[in-house]
Amino acid sequence: MKTIPKKIHIIGSVGSGKTTLAKELSAKFTIPYYELDNVVWIRHNSGDKRRTEEDREDYLNSIIHSESWIIEGVHNEEWVSESFRHAEIIIFLDTNYSIRIYRIIKRFLRQKLRLEQAHYKPTVKIFFSMFKWNRHFEDVGKPNFFNRFKNYHDKVIVVNNKDHLYL
Repeated sequence: MKTIPKKIHIIGSVGSGKTTLAKELSAKFTIPYYELDNVVWIRHNSGDKRRTEEDREDYLNSIIHSESWIIEGVHNEEWVSESFRHAEIIIFLDTNYSIRIYRIIKRFLRQKLRLEQAHYKPTVKIFFSMFKWNRHFEDVGKPNFFNRFKNYHDKVIVVNNKDHLYL
């Protein structure tokens, strides 16, 4: 019988399907999931407030030292490195660029129509920023991840379509 991983890190660009996959795996395996954006930001109705670096790292450390977790996010900077180190598997969602563009547009429209809830205020400024972040991840974030964390290659699963992921 295959052992279910209890510590999973999902990384990918905006619109790659990170949150959807994290929710699905969380429900399937009864493992809590955490969005790295909510580690960076304290969410308030009046507006988000960025955590201090120390608070952010303390919060992330409390997650990664718990018994089980699924962490998802676009971040691959040094402050996230411990979650990659502690992860049993790292799922790199390498969804097609044009599919991500479509999903960014679809998500924004669904949020504006109040068919989908957001942790942030879905402004036009954030909408256009998502295209910039998507391009940046493709050009900088992806190569940076594979260069910086190449010593974890044995636990990285690159997934182009989450429907082809079997855990």
